[in-house]
Parts: sequence; C-alpha cells; structure tokens
Amino acid sequence: MTDKTAKQTQQTELSERLAVLKKNKAFIVGASILAFWVFSAIFGKLIARYDQDFMDYEAVNSAPSLKYWFGTDQSGRDVYSRVIVGSRIIIVISFLATLLGAFIGASLGLIAGYLKGRFDMVLMRILEAISAIPVIIIALLAVAAIGRSSSIITILIIGLIFTPNVARTVRAAVLGESELEYVAAAKLRTEKTGHILFREVLPNVLPTLIVEFTVRLGYAIFAVATLSFLGAGLEAGSPDWGTQVADTWSLIFTNIWWPTLFPSLAIASIAVSINLISDALLEVFEL
Repeated sequence: MTDKTAKQTQQTELSERLAVLKKNKAFIVGASILAFWVFSAIFGKLIARYDQDFMDYEAVNSAPSLKYWFGTDQSGRDVYSRVIVGSRIIIVISFLATLLGAFIGASLGLIAGYLKGRFDMVLMRILEAISAIPVIIIALLAVAAIGRSSSIITILIIGLIFTPNVARTVRAAVLGESELEYVAAAKLRTEKTGHILFREVLPNVLPTLIVEFTVRLGYAIFAVATLSFLGAGLEAGSPDWGTQVADTWSLIFTNIWWPTLFPSLAIASIAVSINLISDALLEVFEL
C-alpha cells in the first residue's frame, strides 16, 4: 500500500468515525452544554442582564425573581450576570492550561516513545514522581513559593502538572505505532526524526491525544475552580465561579443558598459536558 493510498484510507476512516460521533447522544448533549458556555464566554457581556460589579443596595441577598433570575449576593450583585461573565475566565484559563500541558506532554511522549532506551526510562521515572503528588497540593505549593496568584501563574502551574499524564498516554500510543511498517518505510527513506514524529506518527496518535485533552480539560475546570475557592487561583475580586462559591458558601447556613448554588451548578455542568464528550470520543475511536 502506497503512502497516498494509506492516507486516503485514514481520511475515509476518520470521516466515518466523525459521522458516527455526530449521532452519538452523549456527544450531542455534552457538546450542546459546552457550546452554551463557550457562547457565554464569548458574548457574556451581551447576554448578562447587569454589569457583574453593579451593586443594588436595596436588593442585598435577594432571592431569585423576575428582576434577578439567580438572585443577588451579599453585595447586591446579580448572580446570573456574574455566572455568565465568569464563564469566560474559567474556560479560557482551563483551555490554555490544558493546551500547554498537551503540547509539552505530547512532545515528550512522542520523543520518549520513539527513542526508547535510557532517555525514555529516565524521563518516565521523573514524570511518574511528579504525577504521584496530587494536583492541588503541587499548585498550592507553587503559589506559596511564588508568593502571589494570577491567571498566567495558574495556567503555567496546571499546564505543567498535566504534562506527565499526557506524556505517558502519548508515549504508550507511540510505542505501538513505532513498530509499524510506515515508520520503518520512513526510516528507509532516511527521513529526519522530526519528520517521522510529527508528520508520520503524530497524525496516527492524534485521536488518543484529543481524548486525553478533553479528559484533562475537565480536570482543569475543577482545578481552576478549586484554586480560586482556596484563594490561591485568580486575582481577588474576580467573578470566576470558584471565587463566587468561596465568597458565599457560608450564607447557606442562613438559608441564602442561591449565590452558591448557581456557580456550583455551572462548574458541575461544564465538567459533566466535557466528560460526556470524552466518553463519546473513547467509544467512537475505540481507544
């Protein structure tokens, strides 16, 4: 089979799998929920009913109503508007952090799985040691060492923490691919290592990488929200969901539940949507 024929076969198979994916109910539900939050992240200022920092001192801790759909918090701010606007922060930071971890992890996994030997052994031992420590613990220690928190720091910390898991997953896929005929043919053509890794091997392990990306994205949502809840994530005063929950959870004991419930439901809904998408991808691509 020629390279051209092989590529045509791969494209046909990919098209068939994508057609099946579009009919998968779990994927449709997950993608619909995620699309809503992505739309909110992009156009949040347009669909929010009030400015996220507007304070109505005559409606402090007001229950959900026609005027304030999700009620107001202890400062008289509209919870609905803050949830909608806060989606941009958590989605952008989670996506960028996951993208960073996927890029570094995929690169390391490709190299380790292809070269094997001592480099692979040493690198995997280092990555296993890092991944053995809980994500939140590493993040809190890093923030404490740096002495401050910000969006950039949160992205870097979570991205680097996700690197070992992505690297191990990609490496396992590459180990199987590196023994196939098309890799041997590329070597016989004296192709450079970079060409073989990124033009030959990477397209064949891309489904595995995409699934791993979606799984890590779900974890990133929780990680960003948790760090914000603990006060070690974003800047103080940010309308992100974790900060909203941290600022209002104590009000539950006074029967003021809405400022905490709605951002919590937002976190849960987007995490569930990503899990539905990743499960559908696993099923369709048979990974």
